[in-house]
Amino acid sequence: MTSRINLQKHALLHALDIPVWLQQTVVDVGAAPPLVSLETLRQCVANCQLCPLHKTRTQTVFGVGNEKAKLMIIGEAPGFHEDQQGEPFVGRAGQLLNAMLSAIGFERGDVYIANILKCRPPENRDPLPEEVVQCTPYLKQQIALIQPTILCAVGKIAAQHLLGTTLSLSKLRGKMHAYGEEKLPLLITYHPAYLLRNPGAKADAYQDLLLLQNIMN
Repeated sequence: MTSRINLQKHALLHALDIPVWLQQTVVDVGAAPPLVSLETLRQCVANCQLCPLHKTRTQTVFGVGNEKAKLMIIGEAPGFHEDQQGEPFVGRAGQLLNAMLSAIGFERGDVYIANILKCRPPENRDPLPEEVVQCTPYLKQQIALIQPTILCAVGKIAAQHLLGTTLSLSKLRGKMHAYGEEKLPLLITYHPAYLLRNPGAKADAYQDLLLLQNIMN
């Protein structure tokens, strides 16, 4: 049974384009079947040890919401409360995100919410490039399985990684971008945690949300 589980795990990692390093025997896993569910991917993430963050996490934070959502919200990484509860955007920032969605006619359960990183960086530091490299295939598979109509990146870190740019958030927000080979519409706005620290930016964030609403309509 153990060898069968390992074979499935290695096939899954192969499908995600994640290198598998075996210390003993090289196993021929054959043709890896396509991923058919978010639950399969969730289990892979829960067991992930590809970067050192697995040593400090309480648990992985995979994603939550409507698995057929038209709108997918993407943040940068779990924080303290997310690490404790295993769900993205909880606490005060999560409450504000819920209010932001409500302002344009969405409930939290209508959308899908995920982060680029699935584990909390210590002391909530910014994600390291090597951590993003290891975690990005998981996010790409989430997007492929959910098939949203539009993406919304909240915060500079998420926006820069998704677009492969170093431009500031002020230069990225207020217009639509395209993500990936599929050219998915991508909107950039402020992270709820930033808005809690800088309430004066809420008016600009609301304009971003109106643009998002217009595009979706």
